[in-house]
Amino acid sequence: MLRSRGYLALLVVGAAIGVPVSIVAYFYLKAVNNAQTFFLTDLPRDLGFSGTPVWWPIPMVAVGGLLVGLSLRYLPGPGGHNPAEGFVAGSPLSTRDLPSVACASLATLAFGAVLGPEGPLVLIGSGLAVLIVRLLKRDTPHQAVVLIGAAGSFAAISTLLISPLAGAFLLLEAAGVGGSMVSVVMAPGLLAAGIGALIFVGLNHVTGFGTFSLAVPNIPALGPPTVGEFGWAIVIGLAAGVLGTAIRRLAFQIQPYVTRRVLLATPLAGVVVGGFAALFAAVTDKGPEEVLFSGQNALPTLIQLAGAWSVGELVLLVLFKSLAYSVSLSSFRGGPTFPGMFIGAAGGLALSHAAGLPLTAGVGMGIGAMTVVMLGGLPLTAVLFTLLFLQSEALNLISVVIVAVVVAWVTAANLSPWSRPPTAGTGSRPAGRPSRAGE
Repeated sequence: MLRSRGYLALLVVGAAIGVPVSIVAYFYLKAVNNAQTFFLTDLPRDLGFSGTPVWWPIPMVAVGGLLVGLSLRYLPGPGGHNPAEGFVAGSPLSTRDLPSVACASLATLAFGAVLGPEGPLVLIGSGLAVLIVRLLKRDTPHQAVVLIGAAGSFAAISTLLISPLAGAFLLLEAAGVGGSMVSVVMAPGLLAAGIGALIFVGLNHVTGFGTFSLAVPNIPALGPPTVGEFGWAIVIGLAAGVLGTAIRRLAFQIQPYVTRRVLLATPLAGVVVGGFAALFAAVTDKGPEEVLFSGQNALPTLIQLAGAWSVGELVLLVLFKSLAYSVSLSSFRGGPTFPGMFIGAAGGLALSHAAGLPLTAGVGMGIGAMTVVMLGGLPLTAVLFTLLFLQSEALNLISVVIVAVVVAWVTAANLSPWSRPPTAGTGSRPAGRPSRAGE
């Protein structure tokens, strides 16, 4: 296969796909960032308020919920993955379903629901790649379409996750690909991801918008791991396994009610999410944005300004963010990764006030442990993401992060019967016109 002319053509197409997909991903992320700032900060001031009122998130997220509900009800397709089920790498997205994914995810992310962009980016990248290859050659074999769709997913997700290798780990582990065909399947995607990363760097120089890097700079230095830190790794892994399972269980319990009345229940879910953010802002001196959104932009500031947070405020942040996250998982469309990472970091910061747990170690173990639970059990990816986020201290973190991740993974696996995931079809389109695969 590697010597065949057809496979060489796939590599060329994979490289070419990386260019338009990464450009779309870049401006998608920029649009999300601008929209979040506009709806939370600029719009209240434009309406005459001196700042963002405490109650503002309630109608804001409710409007987002209404738009998500309309997308799920009237546009073809499910609007994206069911995020409560973790990160899922499935078949290439039908081009007919692209509008529902784009609309539902933008409404989710822009108005403050507690989900991230990684899930929609994977689907949008896949759908764009399939659309391009169909336009170039309508009779492209199905296997080639699958490979090019995967290449589009690689290119889109790698623009967000710092490194093309991070995207490779995520999609490889999520898909459960194995055997001697791994390199054959992955090569077009890696090539697309590498080209996409280059395009992102170039767009940064042209536009000045930034590269959306997730690496956290200027974190406190950490020495070699101690016996006490290994003990804390077990504690944090157990706690993350329980908390993450509880978040997913609550989401699964709410989901059937949302599915039956999507146009009414999704805006109501937005009211609840906004209410949690408003309540947190009312009982602390922090802003509602700490609870709203995915947390990917707020995470560096949380770590760097950890001294400005009391233990009580961090505990409240974990509580309200977890509740808002669970409701968002049940009703909105987006990725499950970053809110879990943020909650893990906040929990690790709170625990770092205890003896024997340095701040950076607590943050790293919390991020890794919550990530593996909320992704639905991808331990290699969880470790890699944590080390890329905190890369300046990766060498000193790797051993304790691995322990925390494995403990959390095993704990969540043992609690999985209690979490009661939905039966087949719950994550699919609840109402409206069905999608026809392959279009």
